[in-house]
Amino acid sequence: MRRILLPALAALVCLPAGTSYATTWHSPARQCGVVRTGAAPIAGAEVTLYQAGRAGQLPRVLAHARTGSQGEFGFPYRRPADPTAVLYLTADEGVVRLAAALGSPGPSDQPGSPVVINERTTVAAGYALAQFVDGRGVAGTYPGLQNAAAISHNLADVSTGGIAPLLAGPPNGVLTSTLPAFNTLADLVAGCVAGQTCQALFTFAQPPGKARPADTLEAVADIARTPGNNVAGLFALAGVKQPYTPVLTAAPDAWTLAIRYVGNGRELDGPGNLAFDADGNAWVTNNYQYSPSPLASVCGDTKVVKLTPTGQDAPGAPYYGGGLYGAGFGITLDPKGHVWVANFGFQGSQCPVDASLFYRSVSEFGPRGAVLSPPSGWRSGSIVQPQGTASDRQGNIWIANCGGSSVVEYPRGRPELARTITPPAALRLVKPFDIAVDPAGREWVTDNGGDSVLMMSADGIPQRSITTGGIRRPLGIASDSLGDVWVANSGILAVPCGSDSATDFADAVRNPPPGDRSVTMIGPDGSTPAQPFTNGGLVLPWGVAVDGDDTVWVSNFGGGRLVHMCGARVSACPPGYRTGQPISPAATGYPSDSLTRNTGVQIDPSGNVWLANNWLTAAVQTNPGGHEMVVFIGLAAPVRTPLLGAPRRP
Repeated sequence: MRRILLPALAALVCLPAGTSYATTWHSPARQCGVVRTGAAPIAGAEVTLYQAGRAGQLPRVLAHARTGSQGEFGFPYRRPADPTAVLYLTADEGVVRLAAALGSPGPSDQPGSPVVINERTTVAAGYALAQFVDGRGVAGTYPGLQNAAAISHNLADVSTGGIAPLLAGPPNGVLTSTLPAFNTLADLVAGCVAGQTCQALFTFAQPPGKARPADTLEAVADIARTPGNNVAGLFALAGVKQPYTPVLTAAPDAWTLAIRYVGNGRELDGPGNLAFDADGNAWVTNNYQYSPSPLASVCGDTKVVKLTPTGQDAPGAPYYGGGLYGAGFGITLDPKGHVWVANFGFQGSQCPVDASLFYRSVSEFGPRGAVLSPPSGWRSGSIVQPQGTASDRQGNIWIANCGGSSVVEYPRGRPELARTITPPAALRLVKPFDIAVDPAGREWVTDNGGDSVLMMSADGIPQRSITTGGIRRPLGIASDSLGDVWVANSGILAVPCGSDSATDFADAVRNPPPGDRSVTMIGPDGSTPAQPFTNGGLVLPWGVAVDGDDTVWVSNFGGGRLVHMCGARVSACPPGYRTGQPISPAATGYPSDSLTRNTGVQIDPSGNVWLANNWLTAAVQTNPGGHEMVVFIGLAAPVRTPLLGAPRRP
């Protein structure tokens, strides 16, 4: 691509309405900007403004122009009538395609803000839109596509071409390696823009069994989707041209980009689990009242957090009341968008409050945070220390009653009809921890105290206790679309429930004895493989999620890593992979210094993987809570939300 080395533009002002660099056609909308590589303008590039297509459709060209001698461009265009339309820009010359995601069009009486298209905006667009980019352009469904475009602005600032504020400062910035990894990826693209590394870039970025990328935007999206592929080769290419700093000084384990969200910065303390609503907002449980000091004595938190897809508090959030106290792993949304939160009663070791006054309830909120449960919460069904909570497609709410050795159902979300399901002695539950609903509507319950999983019929009748397949101290569970369920075997972690001591749990975390850290797949008929699936990335596995391709994601309470495994639908895995084989690096998973000790993990409609930093790595029992949600950008196949049973593609 031809470059002209001129001083950077001091300012770029969009022309008045009806004025154009290339035409006199009048339009209420206009867009202008500049194309650069590093600080150098790029002349002669073909800039195109697109409206992203709906799923299965091609993008629509809205306008195009060629850059001038200082890389500048500008054009009018007809604004899409659809307020959810997603606009993006590309700058092309040969196999080089730079890009910038703009998002939805603004008010018709406002000019488009000037933008910079460069390698940073290309990496931001390629990662955030990774699940929506192919050789035909960008296309997808609401809300995943729209949220992905907005999330790209958490990585790069399209108004300057620089680092976005969220990535530039705490809790990101110099506190994690994501910023230098992002710059290193931008340098990787810059080598191709310079005409030196394109063919090698496309060779190394090519996913196993897939077509070779045809341009730089496709290459970035391919790297985002398969971040463990040819890591060292790509890192070597990134050193050829380095206009962006700081950069990584050694090759990473994988090319993932993980960013931390903290909402208003004064609310998350021990986030336990999360669930997404139909718009892709994340509802998050929180163990403890917020304090930045691990030495502060904290009691159970009395709020539920709602984060937008880009990590800010939703309007009016966080939400209080309805009996909330020390919520743990239990949260779900029903078909009406109501949010159900299980009040386990977590609190710091020196809190003077008697948690037993609060841990006998679940709380209910409306889609906008209105409190629907009474001040003491819903208590029907003899609830004691509830944990995992799930809704099926009929709106029945299922609650793992950890302290009561039972399962509680609220039929159609009606607490007054509650029934307590206590299995017979042969199928006894000791510490029911998590619940998954399969495609047939059956419930599967992990028993952390009984080394088993209980299979129940769709109407809640206990049918079978599964103890084979290496199930040991199971925690999280998730169903795939084929009817299999996937179980995280911590091997050692006996969660504090009933009369158990939280101190014993903390000691086990600090000094873990040998144990099976594995994942078990249970078939629809209750059968299991002879051995569980193991790999070096699993360290105290806790949460499990299944994405839209039926591949499996596992959070870990140790090790600071996320694990990705081939699921039962092997056609969605790299060629030659078998069920249970790690797709992430076998020895490490996808490690990130953004992570601490993780519990909940879920997939959003944009294909981002969210994890809860539940505990600090070196936790003090007065306040052991972590303070962030961590989001791996563009890594998974998107999931329709809210999740009602098995995952479905949007």
